[in-house]
Amino acid sequence: MYLLLAPHQDGAAIQRVSPAGKATADARVVTGSELAAVVLDLESQRPRWVWERTQDWYPGLLKQGVEVERCHDLTLCGAILAHSSFTADKQYARSAAKITHDDDTVPPRALQPPPVPALQDALFEELPQPKGMGLDDLRAEFAAQQEAVSLVTGDDRCRQRLQLLLAAESAAAIVAAEMQHAGVPWREDLHEQILNEVLGPRPPLGQRPPALETLCRELRSILDSPALNPDSPQDLMRALHRNGIEVKSTRQWELKESRHPAIPPLLAYKKLSRLHTANGWAWLDAWVHSGRFHPEYVVGGVVSGRWASRGGGALQIPRNIRAAVHADPGHKLIVADASQLEPRVLVALAQDTKMAAAARDKDLYAGIAAQGFGGDRSKAKVALLGAIYGATTGESGRLMPQLARTYPRAVGYVEQAARDGEAGLTVTTRLGRSSPPPSPGWLRSQQSTTAEEQRRADNLARSRGRFTRNFVVQGSAAEWAACWLAELRRRLRTLRAEGSPSGELVFFLHDEVMVHAPDNAVEACIAAIEEAAHAAKELLFGRIPVEFPVSVAVVDSYDKAK
Repeated sequence: MYLLLAPHQDGAAIQRVSPAGKATADARVVTGSELAAVVLDLESQRPRWVWERTQDWYPGLLKQGVEVERCHDLTLCGAILAHSSFTADKQYARSAAKITHDDDTVPPRALQPPPVPALQDALFEELPQPKGMGLDDLRAEFAAQQEAVSLVTGDDRCRQRLQLLLAAESAAAIVAAEMQHAGVPWREDLHEQILNEVLGPRPPLGQRPPALETLCRELRSILDSPALNPDSPQDLMRALHRNGIEVKSTRQWELKESRHPAIPPLLAYKKLSRLHTANGWAWLDAWVHSGRFHPEYVVGGVVSGRWASRGGGALQIPRNIRAAVHADPGHKLIVADASQLEPRVLVALAQDTKMAAAARDKDLYAGIAAQGFGGDRSKAKVALLGAIYGATTGESGRLMPQLARTYPRAVGYVEQAARDGEAGLTVTTRLGRSSPPPSPGWLRSQQSTTAEEQRRADNLARSRGRFTRNFVVQGSAAEWAACWLAELRRRLRTLRAEGSPSGELVFFLHDEVMVHAPDNAVEACIAAIEEAAHAAKELLFGRIPVEFPVSVAVVDSYDKAK
């Protein structure tokens, strides 16, 4: 059963529709204060909620204690259908606004995060309606999306894969909202202790912490610049140049090439400054409340399908503060990550049976090393990652011929994706997410006539080839991870429904999940994590002889996980 949920001048409108998007009942209008109870009652019928954006409605429902089982996020699904090669010839894709990239010197990387939902914190108060699609527009958009999927021609598996992708992406949106609501367990006292040990006592507003101030004075003395502000790149560059340090930027790798005595304290300053600005006291005040860190995730925030985050740096919790991510008393953090996910996804995509055998019951890189690199694991890893990411020079380039001879199917798969990208074509993941088309500027560059223009065009083509080479692997890995999350969430909900102890998903990072669980639920949660990983593999690839193992750590604090 599909239920549309749209804003209405009197609160919200709910309407039942067929799988094709046709209304099968009159709309029901409820006030904002009634909505939570109505949704809770309707959940007993196991509907799939259809709404414009999950973030418009679900955070407010969660605040009222209401969870939903399933949804169809029209915004996320529409972005997929607009570009997928499976629907490229359909009216929906032809009329959709295409995502391109203005900077022709680099391949497209990230989508703009969606706008902050209107009245997100007040959906259940008697306030003006949230902005967004009305019921008629919502129904029309859902019908158009369903038609686009139903008309996918050719192999029926393409349509089934696309349907799985839309379901997984929508499920990921639910998981993201629930994790944002639950929050990452965070010990503020431990965080402040770490800051005090590394930076010194908390300084007055607008002043540097003692450790930074000491390094600043040292830099001013060494560089003979009494007024130097090391936080200003321009000021710092002028001081460095005056002292004969001819660098083109203040990036760490470039600074390390100089042996000037100012470099060690400058590198130390930059490291501590990043901690202070990215995760210092101001960050703690803004993002951690009542023992929880509540970031906002952006599902599909990267063109490959990986997540991004809008604020708080959820996807970049630095190692030096991970000790503050701490389980509640009587609980554990279960941290699980998919081992060598992208290389294993490549094995499955290419159906390379020889590489699959190398990965069986052992470390993938060690298995590859034994088959083709004289047992040298480091060389095998460099070669394989070079194939995935397009590192064709240096050691990767030197090792590539050996990798290609040993595993022609796997290497051939990414090489073909690279050639397609260089030719201006799009490439597609396992389930049907396609890369954005090249920008008009990129296309114009490929029509160059002069030798200098041709060199630039060739560089741009190779850059796009590196992007598409990785897109097919990283995007398919993101799809596996979305299925993993959805399957894990379903299993944890089942445990709760059966009255068994269960944990809650609190964090996700590309190929890693964190579950916060009572001590007596740890074993059941580990089983759910491992079963979900196996189910995700079969959903994407069927019963293939490729393993997707997960490593699990049960810890009190995140820093102990690795």
